Parts: sequence; C-alpha cells; structure tokens
Amino acid sequence: MTHTRLTYKEAGVDRAAAGAVIGASADRIRSTYSSRVIGDVGHFAGLFRLNGFRDPVLVSSIDGVGTKALLASAAGRLDVIGRDAIVHGVNDVAVVGATPLFALDYLAAAQWDSGAVAAIIDGITAACRDEGVALLGGETAQMPGVYAERGLDVVACVVGVVERDEVCEGRAIRPGDLILGMASAGLHTNGYTLVRTLITKRRWSLGDVVAELGGPLRDALLAPHRSYRKPLQALSRAGLLRGAAHVTGGGIAGNLARVLPPGTRAQVSRDAWTVPPVFQFIAQAGNVEDAEMFATFNMGLGMLAVVPKERAGIALDMCRAHGTEAWLVGEMISGEHGVNLI
Repeated sequence: MTHTRLTYKEAGVDRAAAGAVIGASADRIRSTYSSRVIGDVGHFAGLFRLNGFRDPVLVSSIDGVGTKALLASAAGRLDVIGRDAIVHGVNDVAVVGATPLFALDYLAAAQWDSGAVAAIIDGITAACRDEGVALLGGETAQMPGVYAERGLDVVACVVGVVERDEVCEGRAIRPGDLILGMASAGLHTNGYTLVRTLITKRRWSLGDVVAELGGPLRDALLAPHRSYRKPLQALSRAGLLRGAAHVTGGGIAGNLARVLPPGTRAQVSRDAWTVPPVFQFIAQAGNVEDAEMFATFNMGLGMLAVVPKERAGIALDMCRAHGTEAWLVGEMISGEHGVNLI
C-alpha cells in the first residue's frame, strides 16, 4: 500500500515563507540597534551590553495587544498593533523611572502571509526607533489548531534599566500629594472583546462613518497606544515622580491602587477631565453601565502620576512641553488602601 509523503508545509506550516519574511525584515530590525547591541539578526539569543550605570536594576514587562489584533487585521492596519505592543511595554517600564533598552517580540497565528508579518514588524520597528529601543530578537510562530484560522497574537517584552536609588515604586507617595492624569489616545489596548461584541450585535462595519466620532469607526477604535516615556522621564529626572500607574485593564481605580503604599487612599474627581467621545459612544450604544466602563477602559486617562502638591504646576507644564495633555485629577489622603472615584 502506497502512502503519500507528508511534509510540514502540507501539515500547515510553511517554513520557507516564514524565513523569507524575517530575512526581508532584517534591515528594519537592524535600524533599531545601537552601539550596545552585540551580534546580528538571526542568532539564538540577543546580546546587549549594559554599561554606564552605578548600580543598575533591570526592569522588564511583557504584554500583548489582545483582541485589538482582530480589528486591526480586519481594517488592514496591522502596523498599529506592532507599534502598540512596544509602546505598552515602554510605558510599563517607564512608570518605575526606567529607561527602555531592548525588546523581544512574539507573533503567532494559524497561518502567516508575508504582508501581515511585514506590516506588524513595520509597526514594531518604527516604535522601537521612536522610543530608543533595540529589537533584539523574537519568534514568529505558525500553530494551526492552536489558533483559529483568522486568529493572531502579538506580544512584546520590553527591558529597561534604572539606578537602584532612583527606582520609583510608589513608596514615596504621601497624603497631600496630587494625582496628575495624562490624556489617552483612545482605547489603547484594552476592552476590545467588549467592543467586538458590540460591533457584532449592532452589525456595524469598521468603515461606518460615525458623526459623533468625526469619521470612520475604525479610526476611533484603532488609535495607537500613546507613549508616556518622555513626560515620565522628565518628571523622574526632576525629582517630581513619586509614583505612576499605566491605566490598562482594570481601569483607573484598579491600576492606581497597585502603586499606593499602605495607609494612603486616592481620591479621583471624575469632573476633572472630559471623557473622550469614543467612550461615550460605546457606553450609549452598548447600554454599558458607568461602573463597567470605568472598570474596563482608561476613560481618557492613559497614565497617572503622583506628584508633590507644591510642584504640581511645574509637573503639568513638563507633560505639556512633551506633547501630552494633562490635568490634575485628584489627591492622596490618609485612609484604607484603595481608590475613590468621586
């Protein structure tokens, strides 16, 4: 009995195609390198020289873009999620006062086509250049059976460094300090499963023009994740950053609580900033309760920084000088650990 010879490609994994895409991206990856990178694209491990620090502490973060990837794929904007994956990690590293150094990426799908991988890598490398991060390595996986036919995953690990005596974990936060909120660009990378459910229920198309959003639905939903590295670094270097929280899943209260020391409570005034139209649109269209919105989305504040009251005006000016709109949105008080949204 004769059996047809089975190949890996027939089983669902095209090694040659995947290798060709990475090879074609080599120059873009190298464009993120600095003199601290040792070696070249394609080695088993990335090498990065750490020098110029007195007592360095390495800081790392890993996260993905979640189901925003599905909307980006449907809209033909995969570069956005490549950028988002890097910026998300850069923000997480910057909240403790660290400077991002390098990143590793992980791209996975049932099947990849060359255009999709190239678009994501375009976004990743562009963000790396903007943020001064070397793309030191990564993995592009094809896993039919694990991922659905149209499913994909985009993840990045960002590593930074900070001097040990300059680490900002929130321990310096005291009652009387003020909370500075920095404007988000939109949903960033959280809440998309809820949004996709709403799109399906309402039978919307990403190309639908929504008057209250000022353009197509895709533009509002796929706004890139904003980087807060520059204002956070400025605040840290000026000695004004006592704690910071990247507002992602869990919303304002859930993330701010993570950096508060025992015996301190945050009071955040919801009247201190204007919630962007995209969140109002989602709430109204989906009949989503206010508490659910604030627990799921950033509601217009992508980063929170705790600063000393007497220098809060200077802190605001620093944020705005680096292109980030900001408001004083609350204060720290004595009390049970937690956050009040009032």
